[in-house]
Amino acid sequence: MKYPVLVLVICLWASGVVAQSGALVFQSDFGLKDGAVGAMKGVAYGVSKELDIFDITHEIPAYNIWEAAYRLNQTAPYWPQGTVFVSVVDPGVGSERKSIVLKTKTGHYFVTPDNGTLTLISETLGIEAVREIDERKNRLKNSQQSYTFHGRDVYAYTGARLAAGVIRFDEVGAPLNSDIIRLAYQKPVFTNGTIAGNIDILDIQYGNVWTNIDQQTFARLNAKHGDQLHIRITENGRQVFEGNVIYGATFAAVPEGAPVAYLNSLLNLALGINQGSFAAKHGVGSGEGWKIEVKR
Repeated sequence: MKYPVLVLVICLWASGVVAQSGALVFQSDFGLKDGAVGAMKGVAYGVSKELDIFDITHEIPAYNIWEAAYRLNQTAPYWPQGTVFVSVVDPGVGSERKSIVLKTKTGHYFVTPDNGTLTLISETLGIEAVREIDERKNRLKNSQQSYTFHGRDVYAYTGARLAAGVIRFDEVGAPLNSDIIRLAYQKPVFTNGTIAGNIDILDIQYGNVWTNIDQQTFARLNAKHGDQLHIRITENGRQVFEGNVIYGATFAAVPEGAPVAYLNSLLNLALGINQGSFAAKHGVGSGEGWKIEVKR
């Protein structure tokens, strides 16, 4: 009895249909106040009832491509090879922007508009290949007259088909004939005693400011706990904050209400206030236009 089953599996694989389903992970800026997310999941479930469907978040600020890029980069490395991510933050829906699937060198797949969403993940996990979605084959049936919900009609449908093994990666569409769209931002660099970096994201619950200055780059300052760091923060060249902040291991390294610089859970430099919000107090935001300079 084992041999016919083995032959069936081999035949399914050869025909492009894999007889198993994997994880499908969604993120969007849709929120959960209406039925948009439910519609995407319904499309995915309609492709295969065997899919395991999860969420990163649906609370990306509206149209915020940078935050979509960050949340993918923050989350995806912890998921196993073969996971398919569908990210829909798409202010250009219905325009000339392309719909793509990127396969990383680690074997993860990302289904998304080509609008900068894959800037960070492409650098972290590497690009093996990118294909443009062929909507003649990979689009929800009878959805051609809809121009404003590609998250449901194209991305959820294609992502589910890929995760369920209904299609192979090479059946998504033709290889992308250009590089992906990338957002410009300040990468961490050490020059003449000063580190320059980007403010990637805010710790939403507490108002902490998270930078992309990694532990190795920060170590070049030779700072020890208790040292003062001189911090300067700008948004598109406009100074928002400048001052001295104690470098500590935890928030308790400073009195209540005082600012502290520390290494966060990603081992990147962050700024906070002991039982307060650094972002709210100083009007600090995040994204590709937000830069930070640190020196002793």
